[in-house]
Amino acid sequence: MQQAPPLPFLNLKDPSFSTKGQEAKDARAGSWCAETPFGLAVLRYREVGLLLRDKRLRQGSYAWPDKNKLEGSFAEFWKRSVISREGKDHRILRDLAIPSLSEDFVDSLIPQFDAAAEALAHALRAGSSCEFMEDFSIPFAGQAICILLGLPLDHWSQISHDASDLGLAMGINCLDHQETFNAACDRLTALSHELIARARAGDDQTSYIARLVRRYEEMALQDEQALVDLILISIFGGVDTTRSQLGFAMALFAEHKEQWQALCADPALGPQAIEEIIRAWPTTTWATREAVEDFSFQNVEIKRGTTLHMLVHSSARDPQICQQPSFNILAPRKRHFGFGGGAHHCIGHYVARTDMASALRALGRVLDDFDVGNARYLPDSGNTSPINLPLSYSVR
Repeated sequence: MQQAPPLPFLNLKDPSFSTKGQEAKDARAGSWCAETPFGLAVLRYREVGLLLRDKRLRQGSYAWPDKNKLEGSFAEFWKRSVISREGKDHRILRDLAIPSLSEDFVDSLIPQFDAAAEALAHALRAGSSCEFMEDFSIPFAGQAICILLGLPLDHWSQISHDASDLGLAMGINCLDHQETFNAACDRLTALSHELIARARAGDDQTSYIARLVRRYEEMALQDEQALVDLILISIFGGVDTTRSQLGFAMALFAEHKEQWQALCADPALGPQAIEEIIRAWPTTTWATREAVEDFSFQNVEIKRGTTLHMLVHSSARDPQICQQPSFNILAPRKRHFGFGGGAHHCIGHYVARTDMASALRALGRVLDDFDVGNARYLPDSGNTSPINLPLSYSVR
């Protein structure tokens, strides 16, 4: 019997490797998957969609701390969190969180998201250059999570800083930052306890936390640590996604100025623009699954314990479903997998989409034209982000 050709190899450990780069494109052209130091990378749209829902796989990021030899409070939190739970335990936590983040509740926060974004964007009118991450993206993401948590906006700085430090735990060089992200995890855990106590004392009756605590008690749950961890993961995901994805948005629009002008002329394009931004430059470069049994898929034998990384950009720009891969907020596209899929689809996806839309609307009213200077980015694998993003701009 003729042997199948060897799979391509992608070195996800290499800091210079990009999941959006030519090497990944070449691998996708030859195969639906590639070998990596972390298991298999799944490169094509159809296979990503199928495998995200395959019951022979479980969520795979639970193993990230052990595979990277992480120790301390973050590793323990991550292994307990909703991301790492399966089956009944996972469903209970989703049943707790999803009604607490209902679309009508999130929509009720839009005026507050708009006001926070408007104030930060208005401040840009006083100059012609800024460091976008420091002057807009980081404070806005922090203020947006304060709005969700029912906290005064002036709490944003420490929360945003801690959430960003947690993000270092999910990068390929995570071991270098272990002391930093463990300290951030400890502070955010303490904050989560304080927020729960505040809601139970009646000092907060309307926020996401208040809704979460009420739902927890209605469900008669007894796992207080799970409630704390759910708040912590909400802060982490909420800040990190918005902060990073807004930075990538501005970098993309600086390269595609006609797209920025189209968005400014028609702010209703905001939701479509956000989806295209995530397809073009995702901050979470892959969704991870792990095989819970041996099985064969598309002529590849997958052993129990194998990790599979579903590459977001590669699948979104798969020529089988995307004939025009350039950044285009007007082009009709298939849905992307930037928020995962299946049982572990991101709980906070609607919050991220909603607060980013507020940010883009506010920026569109202020910035006419802009260019990116000498920007720096985290490695383009794992969780990535702009480190700094200097803008020079003209205002409307």
